[in-house]
Amino acid sequence: MNVILLKDLEKVGEKFEVVAVKAGYGRNFLIPQKLAIIANKDNLSRLDEHKAREAEQEATQVAEFEAIKEKIESKTLSIGAKAGTSGKIFGSVTTVQLAQAMESELGVEVDRKTIEIAEEVKELGAYTATVKLHKRVIAELKFEVIAE
Repeated sequence: MNVILLKDLEKVGEKFEVVAVKAGYGRNFLIPQKLAIIANKDNLSRLDEHKAREAEQEATQVAEFEAIKEKIESKTLSIGAKAGTSGKIFGSVTTVQLAQAMESELGVEVDRKTIEIAEEVKELGAYTATVKLHKRVIAELKFEVIAE
């Protein structure tokens, strides 16, 4: 069964790609979940129209995300944590804390799942994290863990 994907699906294909899937998978999962539509003549003829519309929307989104990226990369966040005398903090800094700090200090609201910290933050000091705003826009977030 050939279907047109409406969203990026891992191990299946990318958005607006025509892929061959097993009939049961397409009929029972992809189509009811609105992840794909059947690749018939009508839908294939409308595919270019959908691609053009999505490209316009994506271009405006990328421009917005670029502005947010500039805001994120221009400032270093301060994260307060309780620490011992040796500089080790009690617990660790998480993506939830970073998302809250971004919202309070920068006025930028991002999902915590888009933030990735390369190493565990268990000591006071300066660190960097990556924020995936869009698949083409990735910002570097600089933050400093300070003692409360």
